[in-house]
Amino acid sequence: MNWDHPRPYTLPVMPQPGDIDGLNHTNNAVYVQWCEAVAWAHSEALGLSLADYRRLDRAMAIRRGEYDYLLPTAAGEALTLGTWLVASDGRLAMERRFQLLRNDDGATILRGRWQLVCIEMSSGRPRRMPPEFCEAYLGEMVDPGGRAP
Repeated sequence: MNWDHPRPYTLPVMPQPGDIDGLNHTNNAVYVQWCEAVAWAHSEALGLSLADYRRLDRAMAIRRGEYDYLLPTAAGEALTLGTWLVASDGRLAMERRFQLLRNDDGATILRGRWQLVCIEMSSGRPRRMPPEFCEAYLGEMVDPGGRAP
């Protein structure tokens, strides 16, 4: 697969008939839901679940999301969604990127990015990342230019 960055965390996905919109392709909202699913799966693989977020009263919340929808997909197409953490200030913010590939030909269907900010869940206010976040997330960063650090 022709990934934009090394070592993606991946999730296989496939559009279902109910995911198809009036234009006869996968609705863009489905891609956004898949990005959320792969982001949570990646976080959990790194040792931070929603239960941990609640216990720590901290969360990485989406401040900004951007998606480039490059090609359409149809029901039943086998796809692979990859994600990476690519940047962080080590205190409050980090960036997550996404790339969706079609398995048959390796074509990139979607690219996305989230700007994330650490918040205190009880107040919604920005707060420093706790040590658990730094330990889990910062070691997984890749260079956004495509090279591992």
